[in-house]
Amino acid sequence: MAGNRTYRGPDDIPMVVPVFPLPAALLLPRGQLPLNIFEPRYLAMVDAALRGDRIIGMVQPRFDHGSVDLTGRPALCEVGCLGRITQFAETGDGRILLTLSGIVRFSVSEELSTTTPYRQVRVATEPFAEDFEPNRGEAEVDRKALMSVFRAYLEANNLEADWASFDQAPTEALVNTLSMMAPYGPAEKQALLQASDLKTRAEMLIALTERTLTGEPGRPRSPLQ
Repeated sequence: MAGNRTYRGPDDIPMVVPVFPLPAALLLPRGQLPLNIFEPRYLAMVDAALRGDRIIGMVQPRFDHGSVDLTGRPALCEVGCLGRITQFAETGDGRILLTLSGIVRFSVSEELSTTTPYRQVRVATEPFAEDFEPNRGEAEVDRKALMSVFRAYLEANNLEADWASFDQAPTEALVNTLSMMAPYGPAEKQALLQASDLKTRAEMLIALTERTLTGEPGRPRSPLQ
């Protein structure tokens, strides 16, 4: 489910989608990603998506090629996540504020040669068919450990949280929301995206946060390595 549209499997997903390459931006199935769109090419992308199926692919530029030139056409990571525009508003100064609701992860099969100012790719969602099943794998997550390390992180940084909302959130929503909010770099975000299941993603998030709290070096092995 994404907004008023239900996606039950790969057959409900278009084979070609526009993509928004954005470093360290993470969208996960059933997550909510707010975006501030102002570049002309991406305004055109949003206009086209709103006229069509409202689907946009979020994908990171490859971060193992040195510095990334976002004004050009940087190489893309092989895995991203599709989202549907479920909210949008024009600001009056040329920008669009929108929310993408995550649907399913995808692998990039090929990038198309197009005349549009934005990039388009052919996607495969079959490898991530389990993403269409809400709450899959929740029972295997150590929710108590996740909440404990999250609380410790907030206290160490003098931050506050709406604990009632976090306590009431389904485990899948908790894991994915914290993964999307986590202040980590491109390699960590890509590793969280490509985690094989919810339990693995939660364990990775706990390990990353514990390292941050102790000041220990180290990061999860990049999917690009």
